[in-house]
Amino acid sequence: MNGRHDEGPHEHDRGLSYDLPVLARRRMIGLMAGAGLIPLVGCTSDRETSASPSSSSSSASSAGCATIPEETAGPFPGDGSNGVNVLKESGVVRSDITRSFGDSAGGTAEGIPLTITLTVVDAASGCGTPKQGAAVYLWHCDRDGAYSLYSEGVTEENYLRGVQETDGAGRVTFKSVFPGCYQGRWPHIHFEVYGSLADATAATSITNTSQLAFPQDVCDAVYATEGYGESVRNLSGLSLESDGIFSDGHGRQLAAMTGGTEGGYTATLTVPV
Repeated sequence: MNGRHDEGPHEHDRGLSYDLPVLARRRMIGLMAGAGLIPLVGCTSDRETSASPSSSSSSASSAGCATIPEETAGPFPGDGSNGVNVLKESGVVRSDITRSFGDSAGGTAEGIPLTITLTVVDAASGCGTPKQGAAVYLWHCDRDGAYSLYSEGVTEENYLRGVQETDGAGRVTFKSVFPGCYQGRWPHIHFEVYGSLADATAATSITNTSQLAFPQDVCDAVYATEGYGESVRNLSGLSLESDGIFSDGHGRQLAAMTGGTEGGYTATLTVPV
């Protein structure tokens, strides 16, 4: 289930006597649901909004909690699927992705500081169980809209790319800079979820590929600062609703933001898989 080549709690049983044995109660629920007497109620991610589903390729678990929408990895993944493979390089497992590592040119990406925290949860459990021991590979463009390893002038750099293993709470946190806006795309961050760190560093068995979107007010504030001049022009002709990836819905991919341009921002997103 990978789109790379193109993107409430459960309700308890209602209206039933809890003196009934468990199996009998379950059977009664099934009979009543089949007769249309009660609805079958699932759950949604706590990041779900009233907007339309974020992607036609998103799927729901048996519990009814939708997984993160599948999106393209784009032309610059650096995972071996389109040329270079940074995942097998020593040093890619890191939290600070602002600097290049290994045999690269050793550059540092400039821009407004950004901390990115993704919480990976199990969709099948209703999004309530963290996925400990999974891994996330995250990458994005720099302040100028260029992708390390691919774009002219930064082919010898590998900054703004890194892998993390999820902790006991299902979280990974990356220290980065706010990406620029290049022509034709809303400001975003790419990420791939793997079942384990071993899978990620072997560049195999991706379970989910998606993108994180930024709210417009934050983009406007960041792009008004020094160094983001091109982003102001590029963003002016775009909207989340017209973007080729997020136009079919972005409620479950829109990051929650805190902070400001002086001290930097923190972006958080729950990622059901």
